[in-house]
Amino acid sequence: MCGRYAASRGPEDLAGLFDVRSFGSDFGEETLAPDWNVAPTKEVYAILERPLKDAEDRRPVRQLRRLRWGLVPSWAKTPEGAARMINARSETVHEKPSFRGPFAARRCILPADGYYEWVTGGGERELEEQGRRKRPRKQPYFVTPADGSVLAMAGLYEFWRDRTLPDGHPRAWWATCTVLTTEAEQGPLGVAPAEGPHTLADIHPRMPLMLTPDRWDAWLDPARTDVERLRPLLEPPPEGLMRAYAVTTAVSNVRNNGPELLTELEGPEEGTLF
Repeated sequence: MCGRYAASRGPEDLAGLFDVRSFGSDFGEETLAPDWNVAPTKEVYAILERPLKDAEDRRPVRQLRRLRWGLVPSWAKTPEGAARMINARSETVHEKPSFRGPFAARRCILPADGYYEWVTGGGERELEEQGRRKRPRKQPYFVTPADGSVLAMAGLYEFWRDRTLPDGHPRAWWATCTVLTTEAEQGPLGVAPAEGPHTLADIHPRMPLMLTPDRWDAWLDPARTDVERLRPLLEPPPEGLMRAYAVTTAVSNVRNNGPELLTELEGPEEGTLF
C-alpha cells in the first residue's frame, strides 16, 4: 500500500517535467508548500488531462491541479470514507464500483519524491523493557527512484458535490484522488541498503504503481476508455529502478515535516524491527 509519501517539487518544476500546459483554476495565488510527510486527506499536486473550465474549446489540456488525497465516489452521500480510499488495487480497479468510472475516464499522475513504508516483519515478537512487555517500533524506509528522478504514481481522480452547500460555494465541489498499487518487486533493488531489506517485497507486499515516462501520455489520455487498452498500462515497471533506505522514526508522526525526514540512516534505528 501507499499511506505516506514525500512531494517537495514546486509547480514550475512539475510543469516542466510533465509538459503541463495549464495550471488548474483552483491554484489562485497560493501554492502547496513542499511536503515531506504527505498523509491522507491532505491536498496534493496531480497531473491530469481534461478541458479547461468554462473554455469554449473542449479539447483536453494537460493541467496541474490540486486534489485531496482520499477518493470520494461521486455517488457517496458523505465524504467520511475518504481517508480509507487512498489506494486502489490495480488488479481489480476496473471492477470496483468506487474506481471503475474514474479508471475509465479520470486518470492522473501523482508526482512524488518517493514513498514511506514501515517494515512489518517480526510478527508478534516482543521486547522486555523495564519489566514490561513492549512491541518494538517499526522501522520506516523511504523508497525512491534510484536515479533521483520523479516518482510518477498512477492515480485516479473524482469529483463529489456537497449537497449541503449552495451552488457557487467555494467548497461545494470536492476533487479527490487515490493511488493505484501493485505487487511489490521481488527482484533486487537498484541500490540496496547495506543492512536491511534487499527487495521491495521484503518491506511490504504492495507498492505504488510507478509509471515510466513512456506510459505517461497513454495513461493521461481521457479518450482511452477501453479496459483492454488500459490493462497493459497496469503492468509493474521494470525491476531495479528503485532504491530503499532507512529513515528516522520521526516520520511516523504526521505532525513532523521537513527535509530531515529523508536523511538516509546507515541502518535501522535501535529498538526497531528488521
